[in-house]
Amino acid sequence: MFDWDESPDLNITPLVDIMLVLLAILMVTTPALVYEEKIILPSGTQSKVIQEIPEIEIRITRDRFVYIKRDKFSIAEFADNFVMYSKKFPLTSTIVYIKADEKLEYKDVMYILKSVKEAGFNNISLETNG
Repeated sequence: MFDWDESPDLNITPLVDIMLVLLAILMVTTPALVYEEKIILPSGTQSKVIQEIPEIEIRITRDRFVYIKRDKFSIAEFADNFVMYSKKFPLTSTIVYIKADEKLEYKDVMYILKSVKEAGFNNISLETNG
């Protein structure tokens, strides 16, 4: 018959033996493992002088006056004055920002845009307040 009160004995000696063998193997092989990764660092670049990109901001108010910084022009006289004003800026790298009041007519804004393009500028941005 089967005795339910009998308590089994745990024999952990084989488990301890296996663990000690694995520990010995690990201790012997670890110093022999040397991993070396060659890292090639990029050479530094020579420092360049960063030039600020010139900008021209043109504001057109609802009463049809054009402002460049503190200079004030009427729309009719803007084209000639802008050609004279733009002589001190490089044409290829200068960015021109045009800000116009929303109450202006489309033809007024396009006239200013056309005048700026005819002066030789290519980098032109129209800004909105939206």
